[in-house]
Amino acid sequence: MTTKRKKTPAPKSKTLALDAEGKSKDRLVADVAASPVAQSALILTTYAKPQLGEVSLSDLMLTLQDSAAKVKAGDMSEAETMLATQATALNAMFSELARRAALNMGEYLGATESYMKLALRAQNQCRTTLETLSTIKHPPVVFAKQANIAHGHQQVNNGAEQDKHIARDAPARTCEKEKTPNKLLEADHGQRLDTGTTGTAGASHPPMETVGAIHRAQDGSGQGSGER
Repeated sequence: MTTKRKKTPAPKSKTLALDAEGKSKDRLVADVAASPVAQSALILTTYAKPQLGEVSLSDLMLTLQDSAAKVKAGDMSEAETMLATQATALNAMFSELARRAALNMGEYLGATESYMKLALRAQNQCRTTLETLSTIKHPPVVFAKQANIAHGHQQVNNGAEQDKHIARDAPARTCEKEKTPNKLLEADHGQRLDTGTTGTAGASHPPMETVGAIHRAQDGSGQGSGER
């Protein structure tokens, strides 16, 4: 006569109840593997087991989902509580490590140095946690100066008043342009040049002889002797 062995139920920290919603088993496993809530819940069950025993993985996921929903809605109270309590715990770690460093001081310098380094790390992390909490409670105000940066062509219009001045000054400028004497056609004090008369040669320009005609060669070679 054989007796059936009773199956040992899986621990609560390893059992996860999910709504299939028409999904396959492989798809459900993939969703859990990619879910940040599920990953955080698995880590919490591992670290909480020595002090709290088996913690339900399904219930822990529901708790984490509620916390994440509050943060999405803008409620940072849980995050502020977490940072404040973590700073207190870090300060306790600093005190204990500093105490152990003091006990070994003067006799075991290596242990003293190791404990002191750990104590200062805990103290620095406590300070950083408090700074993060302060930033959440009182976000910094950023004052940004406006920069006028234009890419390509930029047109500046100073308003209709400037257009009025331009329209008013336009006729006067046109008249001034028409009255401007032509320096190419006038000589000393408005006397016009007479191009039909022959000018008198000055002393610095002696008369020159007339250049004679050039008789080119009649052949097509392009080279010939000419007489001047």
